[in-house]
Amino acid sequence: MPETPSSDDHFADLRSQPPEPDHRTSESPAMASPADGTPSTRREARAAAQRAHDAARVPAANVSPHAAGPATIVPLEDLFAADAGARARDERDRRDRRKSRTAAWLVFGAILALLGGLAAAGFQVWNTYEDDIRGFMGWEEPKDYDAGTATGDVTVTIVTGDTGSSISRTLFESGVTKTADAFYDYLISSAQDPTFLPGVYSLQQQMTSAAALDALLDPANKREDTAQLREGLTVEQSLRLLADGIGLPLGDLEAAVADPSAYGVPADSLEGWLFPATYTFDPEVTASQVIRTLVDRTRTSLDAAGVAVADRQQILTVASIIQREARLEDDFYKVSRVIGNRLADGMKLQMDSTAQFGFDELHDGTASSSAEALADQNPWNTYVVDGLPAGPISNPGDIAIDAAMHPADGNWLYFVTWNMDTGETIFSDTYAEHEKAIAQWDQWCAVNDNRGC
Repeated sequence: MPETPSSDDHFADLRSQPPEPDHRTSESPAMASPADGTPSTRREARAAAQRAHDAARVPAANVSPHAAGPATIVPLEDLFAADAGARARDERDRRDRRKSRTAAWLVFGAILALLGGLAAAGFQVWNTYEDDIRGFMGWEEPKDYDAGTATGDVTVTIVTGDTGSSISRTLFESGVTKTADAFYDYLISSAQDPTFLPGVYSLQQQMTSAAALDALLDPANKREDTAQLREGLTVEQSLRLLADGIGLPLGDLEAAVADPSAYGVPADSLEGWLFPATYTFDPEVTASQVIRTLVDRTRTSLDAAGVAVADRQQILTVASIIQREARLEDDFYKVSRVIGNRLADGMKLQMDSTAQFGFDELHDGTASSSAEALADQNPWNTYVVDGLPAGPISNPGDIAIDAAMHPADGNWLYFVTWNMDTGETIFSDTYAEHEKAIAQWDQWCAVNDNRGC
C-alpha cells in the first residue's frame, strides 16, 4: 500500500501548489497576494472576489478608459443586461428616427399643399387683377405699338353716334391699335376731344394711337367723301353731287325723289326741298334716307323762320328766286322787297332766273337769259306768267328763307347787278333809274369781256 500522507503533508502540498483560478473573475488588485507573500485561503479568495464584484457595480466616472492598470472584472449577466439596454436604446432611437421622418414628410406634404393652394389662388388673382398688379408693380405691357411698325391696309368705319370709347374698341378689333382702350386713353391723356365724321377710313394695322388719330382726322383717308350742296342748286344738280360724294347710284337717288308725298311734301316736285348744306352719312345709308334727311333739314329751317305749314311752298318759291338773284346777303332782303312790291302792283316779276329754270338754262352760268328762254311758255317763266312761278326754282338756304319772311323796307321795283365780280347791285324805284343802272352794267361787261354777263 502506498504510504498515506499526513495532514501536514497535505497542507504542505496545497501550499506548494498555486491557487486554482476562478473562471468567474479576472485578475484584479484585490486578488493579488499580500505583500508579505503569504498565500490566502480559498475563503479569503472568495471574499476578495466578492468585494471585487461589488466594487465593479460602482461606476467609475472619474476613471479614464485608457487608464493603466488591471481591467475591472464585470459579471456576465451584467454584460447581457448592458447589451439588452443598448438594444432597447437603439430600438428607441430607431422609433424616434421613424417618427421624425414621418413627421418631416407630413410637414413637407403640408408645405406642398399650402404652396399648391397659394399657387392656385395666385393664378386666380393674377387672371383677375393682372392689369392692376402690373400697374402697381410697374410691369405694364405697352398699350401701344411701337412707332414705325405699321403695316398693311385696313378700313375702319365710323358711324353717327360713335365716341372716343367706341372708336377705340373698333380700332382694336380692326387690328389698328394694340389694346381696346389704347386710343381712348391717349385721347384722355392728351386732353383731346376731336369731332369724328361718319365714314369709311383707310388706315394701317399696328399703328400708334397718335398716328391713328391723325389718320382719322385727315380727309385724305376718308373713303366715303362728304357731299356738300351749295345754295341755289336745283334738284338735278344736287342729286349729281350727292351721287358723286356719297357713292350712291344716281338712279337710286332719282327714284328716291320721284314721289314727294313719301316725305310729306304736298307738291309735284321736291324742288326747293333739298336743303343746301354739308352732309356726311353712314356708309350703309340708303337713297331714301338721304333724301329724307335733306327734306327734314328744310322743315327745320322753315320752322326756325316762323313759316306756317300752309305757307311753306310759297315761301320756298320766293326764297328760291331770292337765292338765285341776290349776290350779297344784305341784298337778299331788298330783292325780297322788290318781289313783294311788284306782286302788290300787279306787275310781272320778270326774273331771269325763272325764265332760265323753265327753259333749262341755269347750267350756263350767265346772268342774262336767251330770247328763247324769255319767250318760252312754261309755268316757271315769270316773263310770261303772272305772279309767282309754278314752284321753287332752286334750293334756298337759311338767309333766303328768312329774307322771304322779312323783306327790307323800300319802294324798289327794279334791280340789276352791275359788277359781276363783286356782286354789287343797284336798286331803283323807277324804270328810268333802272335804265341808267343797266347802262352801267353794260359798260362793266364790255370792259370785262362779258364775264358772267
